[in-house]
Amino acid sequence: MRTFTRLVLIAAVALVVAGSAAAQSGYPNKLIKLVVPFPSGSATDMVARIMAAPISAAMGQPIVVDNKGGADGAIAGEFVARSAPDGYTLFLGTNSPIAAVPVLHKNPPYNSATDFTPISFVGRTTFYLVINSELPVKTLDELLKYARANPGKLNYASSSTTGIVSMAQLASLGGLQMVHVPYKGEAAAVLDLVANRVQLMFASSINAPAFIRQGKIRALATTNLERSRGLPDVPTMSEAGMPQFSISPWLALFGPANMPKEIVDRLNKEVAAAFARPDVMAQMEKQTFPAQASTPEYLAQYVKDQLEIWRKTAAEAGIRPE
Repeated sequence: MRTFTRLVLIAAVALVVAGSAAAQSGYPNKLIKLVVPFPSGSATDMVARIMAAPISAAMGQPIVVDNKGGADGAIAGEFVARSAPDGYTLFLGTNSPIAAVPVLHKNPPYNSATDFTPISFVGRTTFYLVINSELPVKTLDELLKYARANPGKLNYASSSTTGIVSMAQLASLGGLQMVHVPYKGEAAAVLDLVANRVQLMFASSINAPAFIRQGKIRALATTNLERSRGLPDVPTMSEAGMPQFSISPWLALFGPANMPKEIVDRLNKEVAAAFARPDVMAQMEKQTFPAQASTPEYLAQYVKDQLEIWRKTAAEAGIRPE
């Protein structure tokens, strides 16, 4: 009798495993939701839509971008973390919800290292250190000297955690005293920079380049590790004389924790295939976004490293969780 019962249990487990494998092998068989932690029209949103199109075509199912902005990306992050790990809810996470929220919030709604399944790195967002063109400086070194000679007289804008922490690190490394002017959106901050209501900020490739090319604002450096193809004359922070600067905004694809390996591998494969297409990369380059796929293992380690960098940077800059 015991032998019979044991055989029945083994058969039941085998059926469950087989059923699960069959369900996964049929993935995807319905619409996939790609959650973006910022509004429509943002740099992250544009990258999401560019990469979603070829992946959707390859997988034979629509991928709908779902914009859930607010709380530095925590609203979107929490939504994904609490979703079913079936591959139908994905997250185009950035350094804001993945690295900044756990560091800058006293009670973050999730654990970035354990509540998400890493799928693939997507790339680094291009940000520029920009100043009003009337400011009598043309290099980062000249800016540092000018700011030290005029403590408290420069106003800097921010509209994201990247802007806040990047400027805090710049001020800490350079020994600067400046006035912080926070904005709800980057577009308004850049317009005030053009009007000289604020004198400097870290701005993304969405709002800054047009004004840079028109000479209305001046770019002193890019936070990316390499020069932007869109503005090749702008040096990196390291080239500009500050190799210690460590904040480099990024994007990556995640799912809820405990996603089946078969689904993760399929999605990872499609991201890599999309980024191997010249037409897709050409669209990315128009956004000055150097797309870059990776293995899930690389992304998992990258997240751990980024959390450490943000914790260290925030502590050194005197930023406390709120």
